Amino acid sequence: MAQYYHNLITEKSFKLLKQLRKQFKFVLIGGWAVFVYTHGLKSKDIDIVVDFPELEKLRQQYTLAKNDRLKKYEIKLEETDVDVYVPNYSNPGLPAEEISKYLSNREGFTVPLPEILLILKQTAYEQRKGTPKGDKDKIDMMSLLCLPNFDFANYHEALARFGLGRYSKALKALIKNTLEMKELGLNQHQFSRLKKSFLIKL
Repeated sequence: MAQYYHNLITEKSFKLLKQLRKQFKFVLIGGWAVFVYTHGLKSKDIDIVVDFPELEKLRQQYTLAKNDRLKKYEIKLEETDVDVYVPNYSNPGLPAEEISKYLSNREGFTVPLPEILLILKQTAYEQRKGTPKGDKDKIDMMSLLCLPNFDFANYHEALARFGLGRYSKALKALIKNTLEMKELGLNQHQFSRLKKSFLIKL
């Protein structure tokens, strides 16, 4: 599996993530949540959803900056940024309070179901496509689709519930325009077979 960021950066980030897990209750989203499912590309930054009591605990230990434009809080630590989302304020693709209705426990982390995580990743991709972070979002999205237990029906139900039907069309277009996924160890022939399966289910 190829690495997207330098190992030293991702190892520092993961060490911080494990430290946060010991001290705070949160839902892990973003690239590290994808990694928990896929063991694919490691991440550099950390994205979490917390309730307000946990936000106050974070504030006591870290310098929290409020980003009103992006409706989130931010902690900046050397190479790693921690983006903190809270209910009834943040919307990283779905309202933060809705994400907590679709959770799973994986390897000691509370994470959204893969189908919900894909929606969040699509939102990030739409905002960042054409950038290195957008490229990583695309790889993460494809790696989620490759999960053997990815539930396309659950994905469609969530899109319908939140009025995001256009995401299915956008994902189809992205898949059609992707020839291979070397970062996932898939050459053009291998990915072509997967594409057909994805497109039928979408």
